[in-house]
Amino acid sequence: MIQLAGIGRSYVQGEGSLTVLRDVDLAIMPGEYVAIIGASGSGKTTLMNILGCLDRPSTGTYRFAGQDIGSFDNTRLAALRRERFGFIFQRYHLLPELTALGNVEIPAVYRGEAASDRRARAARLLDRLGMGARLGHRPSALSGGQQQRVSIARALMNDASVILADEPTGALDSRSGEEVLSILDELNADGRTIIVVTHDPKVAARARRIIEISDGRIIGDRRNQPAPAPASRTPAAKPAPALPGSAFWEALRMAVVSMRAHKLRSFLTMLGIIIGIASVVSVVALGEGSRQQVLANISSLGTNTLEVFPGRDFGDMRSGRIKTLVASDAEALGRLPFVAAATPGTATTATVRFGAAEANAQISGVGGDYFTVTGSTIIAGRSFDASAVSRMAQEVVIDTNTRDSLFGGRADSGVGQVIYAGNAMLRVIGVAEIASRGPGASQTLRLYAPYTTVQARYLGTTTLSSLTLRIADDADMAAAEDAVTQFLTQRHGTKDFFIVNTDQIRQTITSTTGALTLLISAIAVISLVVGGIGVMNIMLVSVTERVSEIGLRMAVGARRSDILQQFLIEAVLVCMIGGLLGIAAALGFNLLFDRLSTSFTMIQSPWAMIAALVSSTLIGITFGFLPARNASRMDPVAALSRG
Repeated sequence: MIQLAGIGRSYVQGEGSLTVLRDVDLAIMPGEYVAIIGASGSGKTTLMNILGCLDRPSTGTYRFAGQDIGSFDNTRLAALRRERFGFIFQRYHLLPELTALGNVEIPAVYRGEAASDRRARAARLLDRLGMGARLGHRPSALSGGQQQRVSIARALMNDASVILADEPTGALDSRSGEEVLSILDELNADGRTIIVVTHDPKVAARARRIIEISDGRIIGDRRNQPAPAPASRTPAAKPAPALPGSAFWEALRMAVVSMRAHKLRSFLTMLGIIIGIASVVSVVALGEGSRQQVLANISSLGTNTLEVFPGRDFGDMRSGRIKTLVASDAEALGRLPFVAAATPGTATTATVRFGAAEANAQISGVGGDYFTVTGSTIIAGRSFDASAVSRMAQEVVIDTNTRDSLFGGRADSGVGQVIYAGNAMLRVIGVAEIASRGPGASQTLRLYAPYTTVQARYLGTTTLSSLTLRIADDADMAAAEDAVTQFLTQRHGTKDFFIVNTDQIRQTITSTTGALTLLISAIAVISLVVGGIGVMNIMLVSVTERVSEIGLRMAVGARRSDILQQFLIEAVLVCMIGGLLGIAAALGFNLLFDRLSTSFTMIQSPWAMIAALVSSTLIGITFGFLPARNASRMDPVAALSRG
C-alpha cells in the first residue's frame, strides 16, 4: 500500500537549511498495525505528515497504491486525503463552534455527500464509539477522552483505509488512553491500516510492527507479531452525491456558523459597512428630496414660463422710464407658434375693505389667460374673460389669503360680494389657489383684476410692468427665450427688457443640488471603502486566528478552492448583512427626519438601496478575496502545528 524510497525532508532555516528526514526507505502492507517511535525531534511526526500527504518530501519517491504521489497537485492530494486517510490528532483539533455530530460530518461535506446521509452515518459512528448521548454537545462540554472519540469518528467518516494517529493518548488519562487504544485495535481487526506515532513504549507495544527513528533515519524495524495476511476488507459503498450547488450552501452554512460563534467580531467587521451604506442611502434620499422640492418650488413659479420685465436687469434704475412694454406685445407674442399663452401684467398696492375688515393688498392687472399661464387654480366662482378685459370690467379674483382676511375660511365665501380697493369698487367673481410666486408670496394678499381696469382706474397709463408667457411643452426653453428676445428687440428697436427663464433657474438650482449630492456621496463612498478595508483587516486577523481550523479542513480533504470559497462567502455575507443593516439604519433615520422636519422630506430610492446592496457585496468580494486567498494557500502542516 505504501512505499517510500530515499525520502528526505529539509526546511529553510535562516540562511541555511534544517534536514529532518534522511534517506528513509519504508514499505507498509494493507492491514498492518505500525507504530513509529522515537524521541522528540527525531522526525517521526514529519514522517507521518508525509505518509498522510499533508507534507511533501524534499527528495525521494512516495508511492501509494502504486501511484507516485510526487506527481499529484494540491487538488489530487486533497482528494487522496479525503478518500483514503483518516487523522487522529493529539490535540483533537475539533471545531469549537460545531457539535460532536457537526465535527464528525466535516470530511463528508468535502466529499460531496448528501446532508441526510452523512448525518445518519455520523450518528451511527458516534453511537458505535459510545457517544450516542453526546451528539449535540460542543467540544467544550466533552471530556478529553470523549473529544478523542469524536476525532476517531471523524477519521472514519469517509471509510478511510489508513488511520494515522499522532500521539493519540498523549493528552488523555490512562483509562481514556486505554479506551482509545482498544478502539484502534478494533479498527485494525476490521482490516484498516493503522499507523501510530508515539514516544510511549506501552502504546507502541500494541502494534504488530515497531519502526524506530532517530535523527531522521530509521534505525529499527521489528515485528511484535507476524505480518497479517493481505486485508480483505471491503470498502463501504460510495454514498450518493449531494445535489448540484450543495457545496455552495454548505460553505454558506459554515460561514453562518462561524459568524454566530464570533458575534462581536462579526458585528465590528460589518460596522464600517453599515455606516457607509447608511450614509450613501441617506445622502441619495436627501439629494432626491431636495431636488424634488426645488422642482416643486420652480413649478410653483410657473412651469415652462418666460417673464419679460422692462430694463436691462433687476434693479435697473431706468426701468420706470421705459414705456415700450405694452399689451400689443403680449398679443403679438401669443401668436408665435411656440407660445401656448401670453398675459400682460401690471401691479399696484391699495387698501382693501369689506365691512369692518381692512387690509393692505397687491392688485395685479392681468389678462384672462393668467391663471392658465401660471398654473393657478380657480377653486370657487370663475375668472374673467377677454370681454371683461376689453370693457375694463370692475371684476376681481381674490386669492385664499384675501378670502380668509376679509370673508372667513369657507371656500366660496366672498364670491359675489363687492369690496372697496382703494377708491374703486370691485365685485369678487372668483377665488384662486395661486401658485407661489417667490419668497414671501404665500403671506401676501393678492387681487387679480383685468389689466385694463388697473391701468385705467389706478395707474393712468397703458404701460405694462411685465409680460408672462407660457411656452409649449414640446418647445426648447432656451430656443424660445432667444426667439422672444429677437422678436421684442425688433419690435422695440432696442433691447430695453430682460427675461427671467424659470427653466434656467431650475437647471441652475438642480445642478447645484446635484453637485452637492455628488460631493457628499463621494464622502460616503470613501467611508464605504474604509469600511471595506476594515473588513479585509479583520478577515486577515480572522485567518490568523483560525489557522488550526484551516489546517484541519485541509487534513480531512478540503481543497484550496473549498477554503477560498468559505472565507470569501463569509466576507461577502458580512458585507451583505452590513449592507442590509445599513439600509435599515437609513430608513430609520428617514423616519426620524420626517418626524423632526415638516418642511422637507427625504425620498428613498429603491434603486439606490439595490445599488448599495450590490456595492456592499462587491466590497465583500474585493476586500475579502485577499484574506480568503491567504487562507487557501496555507500549508496544512504549518497550519496544524500553529493551532
